[in-house]
Amino acid sequence: MSMLAITHLTIHCAATPEGRDVSADTIAEWDKAKFGQESYHHIVTLNGTDHVRLADATKGAHVGGHNSGNIGVCYVGGCDAHMKPKDTRTPAQKATLRAIVAQYEAKYPGIIVRGHRDWPGVNKACPSFDVGTQL
Repeated sequence: MSMLAITHLTIHCAATPEGRDVSADTIAEWDKAKFGQESYHHIVTLNGTDHVRLADATKGAHVGGHNSGNIGVCYVGGCDAHMKPKDTRTPAQKATLRAIVAQYEAKYPGIIVRGHRDWPGVNKACPSFDVGTQL
């Protein structure tokens, strides 16, 4: 599916326990099982590697009712050992997320960057940190 214009970038967490190394392929498989397709354009693993999963022009499945024109970026982590929301981003993940946001801000001037929880009607802690103040 082609999108007309990129207007938003949404940051997500994988809701996996702190320190658990989950591969981008595994997250993609979870999403295919749940949504019938990959959800995210980028998945950032613990070591900060940016795994590009979907082209910008491909519609993801990451914010119900708001996927058109919306780039989905997911980092591995987001929960503590008891599966409670926690900002578990490694220094490498923080650097990569900042770089991805900067890349999209340069590519699509005026793009709106928010966390999953910042969308209307979303009752989740995802991505377990305040995107507005930290990215």
